[in-house]
Amino acid sequence: MNYSLRQLRVFVTVAQARSFSRAGEMIGLSQSAVSHSVKELETQTGVKLLDRTTREVVLTEAGQQLATRLERLLDELNSTLRDVGRLGQQLSGTVRVAASQTISAHLIPQCIAESNHRYPDIDFVLHDRPQQWVLESIRQGEVDFGIVIDPGAVSDLECEVVLSEPFLLLCRDDDPLASLPQVTWQALQGANLVLQDYASGSRPLIDAALAAQGVKATIVQEIGHPATLFPMVEAGIGISVLPALALPLPQGSRLTVKRFLPCIERQLMLVRRKNRSLSGAAHACWDVVRMQAGRLMEARTRDPLFNENSDQM
Repeated sequence: MNYSLRQLRVFVTVAQARSFSRAGEMIGLSQSAVSHSVKELETQTGVKLLDRTTREVVLTEAGQQLATRLERLLDELNSTLRDVGRLGQQLSGTVRVAASQTISAHLIPQCIAESNHRYPDIDFVLHDRPQQWVLESIRQGEVDFGIVIDPGAVSDLECEVVLSEPFLLLCRDDDPLASLPQVTWQALQGANLVLQDYASGSRPLIDAALAAQGVKATIVQEIGHPATLFPMVEAGIGISVLPALALPLPQGSRLTVKRFLPCIERQLMLVRRKNRSLSGAAHACWDVVRMQAGRLMEARTRDPLFNENSDQM
């Protein structure tokens, strides 16, 4: 049967009002539109539902049975739709978020704290993993969304840039490069470098920056955890290139960071599956991450390290 929900609602209203004109007033239709809708429903069901006279509308036995059952079914449908609407706006439950180690250590803690403050009924759960695992967990639906370093062209994911930040030179404070106000990429020519391995989303970007600047250096160590860069460089094994999010430096260390010229940046992105809607709770956490990233960028405008017009490092 090719009947519509609108026809069913019109019929129930007529059955309750016992009048086409009163039913039309109740649902905002003309009397003729109401009558036409009921006739169409009778045609679809193949039975007469109403007896019409000049003074009243009377339900047939079939019409009475249909109206009684439809009232209950339409009430249940309305209740179901209301429940679904509330679920879509619900700010509670568990939200699973994946991010790489540097992002997890230096951005996500503030996001979790802000989420706990704003939405105490949301359980913000972090999955701290390498970037490729993060991307795959998003694709498989194991997490609601992730925060990653620009993954390049990914047609199956929806990405939103939330933070742009520069790569910086990391060296000992007694290194000749430490005395320069700014360091060109060419200063790395022939240097020994300690870099993160390719589990990091930053490593391909660093390789691309070195190649674009015509720099050939020796990679003496490739490490997995970004925190290992600091003791490696402090021990004199080599110098390094690291993202600004890896700061601050360990307290009491003999390390310093310098701006590169030209400035080459990486972009951090919120990522989710394309054509998949976030729950109300997940969308709230997404907005919290976006807000915290904006606060970080604003704070950096007051830091001499990120101010191109400042020579203070």
